Amino acid sequence: MAATKVTKGSSGAKSSFAQYRDGRATPEIRLTIHMVLTARRWRSLLDERLRPIEQSSARMEAMSAILNSPPLRPQVDIAKRLRIEGPTLTRMLDALEKDNLVERLPDPSDRRTKQLKITPEGEQVLQQIFEIADELRARLLRGFSEEKLTEMNEFFAELLARLDAGLPEE
Repeated sequence: MAATKVTKGSSGAKSSFAQYRDGRATPEIRLTIHMVLTARRWRSLLDERLRPIEQSSARMEAMSAILNSPPLRPQVDIAKRLRIEGPTLTRMLDALEKDNLVERLPDPSDRRTKQLKITPEGEQVLQQIFEIADELRARLLRGFSEEKLTEMNEFFAELLARLDAGLPEE
């Protein structure tokens, strides 16, 4: 077997590109590819099923974050929770507010900030969304043990914490 030349990227870390190019992806590369493809496919399937009720996974995420946050959270807190930029959330909130699913209320302590609240209609829509998502989720995860799901949840929580912390230095 010929030796593979491994180059260093701008960060000084060894690159696995040559290996990948030659069709020998490492377990680490395969894992990150599978994470991306799984998340994309899940969102696509969920969006397809939510389209008939004129909803989407993005709307579900935004309304769920508002619902699961302490009451009347500032908009910036919701954006951070969703790990999206403020303007992205603003566009989503404009649409949700237009559909009477969320309310923006003035923050008594900061007039530049808006607090967010799910409307009763928003809760009903979110319940419909969850019924659809629950059915898909049950089909997707059928056959996995509770222990396996717990292990995977812990694994992904650790990955997310590392990403949020800016990744550990070598």
